[in-house]
Amino acid sequence: MCGIAGFASSSLHTDSRPGVITAMLSEIHHRGPDGAGYYLDDDVAMGTVRLSIVDLVTGAQPMSDATERYAICFNGELYNYLELREELRALGRPFRTRSDTEVVLQAWIQWGPACLPRFNGAFAFAVRDAVGDELFLARDRYGKRPLFYTAGRDGFLFASEMKAFRAYPGFRFALDPHELKSVFGLWTPLPDRSPFKGVRQLPPGGLLTVRAGRTALHTYEELAVEAEPFAGTAAQAAAFVRETLRSSVEVRLRSDVEVGVYLSGGLDSSIVTRLATDLSPHEVRTFSVEFENRSLDESDSQRSVARYLGTRHSSIVVSTADITENFPAAVHHAEVPVFRTALVPMYLLSRHVREAGTKTILSGEGADEAFLGYSLFRETMLRAAWNGLPDEERDRRIAVLHPELSHFGPEHRTHMKGLLSQFSSERLPGLFSHELRYQNGRFVQRLLKDRSEPFADLLALVGNTPGYAALSPTQKAQWLEFKTLLAGYLLSSQGERMGLAHGVENRCPFLDPAVVRAAASVNLRFDDGWEEKAILKEAFKGLLPADPLTRRKQPYRAPGSGSFQEHRPDYLELVLSGRELKEIDGIDPVFAERLAAKVMSTPVADISTKEDHAFIHLLSTALLNQQFVRDRSDYMRTPPDTELKVTTVVDRRRAASLIGGK
Repeated sequence: MCGIAGFASSSLHTDSRPGVITAMLSEIHHRGPDGAGYYLDDDVAMGTVRLSIVDLVTGAQPMSDATERYAICFNGELYNYLELREELRALGRPFRTRSDTEVVLQAWIQWGPACLPRFNGAFAFAVRDAVGDELFLARDRYGKRPLFYTAGRDGFLFASEMKAFRAYPGFRFALDPHELKSVFGLWTPLPDRSPFKGVRQLPPGGLLTVRAGRTALHTYEELAVEAEPFAGTAAQAAAFVRETLRSSVEVRLRSDVEVGVYLSGGLDSSIVTRLATDLSPHEVRTFSVEFENRSLDESDSQRSVARYLGTRHSSIVVSTADITENFPAAVHHAEVPVFRTALVPMYLLSRHVREAGTKTILSGEGADEAFLGYSLFRETMLRAAWNGLPDEERDRRIAVLHPELSHFGPEHRTHMKGLLSQFSSERLPGLFSHELRYQNGRFVQRLLKDRSEPFADLLALVGNTPGYAALSPTQKAQWLEFKTLLAGYLLSSQGERMGLAHGVENRCPFLDPAVVRAAASVNLRFDDGWEEKAILKEAFKGLLPADPLTRRKQPYRAPGSGSFQEHRPDYLELVLSGRELKEIDGIDPVFAERLAAKVMSTPVADISTKEDHAFIHLLSTALLNQQFVRDRSDYMRTPPDTELKVTTVVDRRRAASLIGGK
């Protein structure tokens, strides 16, 4: 796991380029505190800050091949690198290190872009072909690792985090009101977007070619949520899923450093912990978040699983004061407006993990998307079948639809039936499954001056995606979750970005391509979708304590806007002052000030979900405006990093005196 950055076709004088690439890497030093290096030629500069996980001795980056035609800066892990190395050796490719980075480089030299579908990993990388005068950028199929880019008159820039662009002379951030419309409506940017003008993401499964200042974007692998139905019995399906997950955890334990586990106490993380304890040659360390607010806390379940599996367990306790104190730093690392504070506990947990001496962890992310774990999927099935169901069946299904939400209780049954009936037919083409959720997004749009259709870009995306229209309502719901909230929030703002803020790598066994395919083949094959993750539970029956197998899913939540009422940090003035709100491009300062004042004066129990989301969106946007647009370091609230030390330099400029030096 690392961070990468660079530029091409730059107007910068050649003598200034080493200083600029070093400054860009310094901005993302937190991602890779174990080493740094850069590559230069007459057209490209690129570099890496390295978090050493595999091949601690000879895996330094950037890395070149023996001919010096190709060089790579690699962020992430290739889990099937041992198998690919043997295949490449048999084809005559030479290896000088034990690193997965060199496997990626040699695979690229051997197969070109055709190597990408062969990769089982979490990655974003840049490959320079000096002879072909091309730069290639690629990102993994599920968007586990970030990669941003921007192109203008002064050149093409790319980086794992946008903050690296701050170090490039002349670059300035500006919020994009059009993209804020999507972020507020969907809770996340679209797969190829960012909240800043002119800055794009390489989408999951994407490949970008840069040549002579021109770019060409390709998709090397489309997201697939359908598969041939599993042909065997339920028992055989459970065994198939269990063994597929076992193989996934096994390859993700490949590491030259300790691998721990994030243990929430739910089914998914318990499964990962069970498999890790079975497969690891070492005692497994587990890490958890506890909350002072007992209604949010799952520590009893966490400790129960840890005791049952015999892990070495530790946790942190998060208070509302912790939320307000660390919210600016978490937003600074997320680099995007957020709709809830749940990223802050993960920011604090990764700091605890790193202080404990661990820098690689496994988590259960992706299980709900792959195995239909969210109540959103059951809601979609109910709404799709609504008009054909007798009234008593509607009542039965509503009773178990959202047990975690009080407004789905018996006293609200009549209202909920009316709401579900109202949304039993599609209004937004292709977005049927998410239409109820998107109502909160429509409320948040009132924060913006531009209140045109917030879902227009998403409608265009699904409308232009081959095969999407033929998917079932449930499969469309899965596709939307993978493409929006999973990649854009759970794996990034709440996941990768919070981990790498403290140099901790997150690995996701449920997002192995084989696991996702296995889930697609068994989903709804052996139950009607109303027994939450039935096959997963059957697969690990007898291997886990009763609680994670029998307890209904408790969504991960953190203290919300009430935290800011209770502690009222000084930066709250950013949303309580009309003068400050006028400084945020695209925000309606009148409505925003009124909303903030209402949330800050309303009893916490009476703040609606949509108001809570809108307030957090507004506050995080105001902080981003200070941190990136106005470049106010006093609003970052992140501890100073250690000084970047460059240990590897590959200088291939024609005028350079040092060629391939270290």
